[in-house]
Parts: sequence; C-alpha cells; structure tokens
Amino acid sequence: MADNQPDTFADPVVHGVVVQTQTQCAHWHSDRDIIAIRHKCCGNFYACISCHEALAGHPPATWRKTERDAVPVVLCGHCRRQLTIAEYLASGNACPGCSAAFNPGCARHYDLYFEM
Repeated sequence: MADNQPDTFADPVVHGVVVQTQTQCAHWHSDRDIIAIRHKCCGNFYACISCHEALAGHPPATWRKTERDAVPVVLCGHCRRQLTIAEYLASGNACPGCSAAFNPGCARHYDLYFEM
C-alpha cells in the first residue's frame, strides 16, 4: 500500500509481481498456488516471499509459534477467507471455507513465514 499501513482484514490487497485474481504471481502460478501470506514485518499480504523480497524494501520476519492462533495471516485466493496459521497448517491443503486445493509443496517453505 502506498501509505505503508497494513492491509485491512475486510478485503486485503495482495502485493506482488504480476499478481492474478486468485493470488498467483510471477513466481508461483499453478491452479493450486492460491494463497497469500500476511507478513509479520509489515502486516501486508504478499503472493510469495519472492514478491516480498522484490517489493517490500525490508527483510521479512517470521510469525512465532505462539502467534499461530492470534491473527489470520493466510488468505485463500479463491474465496478470500482468512485463516490463522493453525487453521492453515491443519487444513489438509484445502481451504476450510470453499475446499479449493492449496499447493502441498508450500510446506517446503513454511519456515520462511512461520517459526517451525
């Protein structure tokens, strides 16, 4: 966002490089790459860590284990439902709201976003 304030919880903007409607970006764009993550450092949603690195102008920070139930930080690009980290990790790679499939390969990158 231009004013450097965190996105609202209502209908957040997803920042990134060539972000598509369902949150895919220039880096990750399969039909299952439909989540965006609110970054702890700035409170803004980014399509992926590479988009954050390209655009944010500051280093990312990871969410602590103790924050897994605190705030919704994962956005389903299909239905726009926001999930806590705990809900996302327990989702079985599908949105609990609309059942849209999430990319199971994202698990390889959890440590970039969440304290594991």
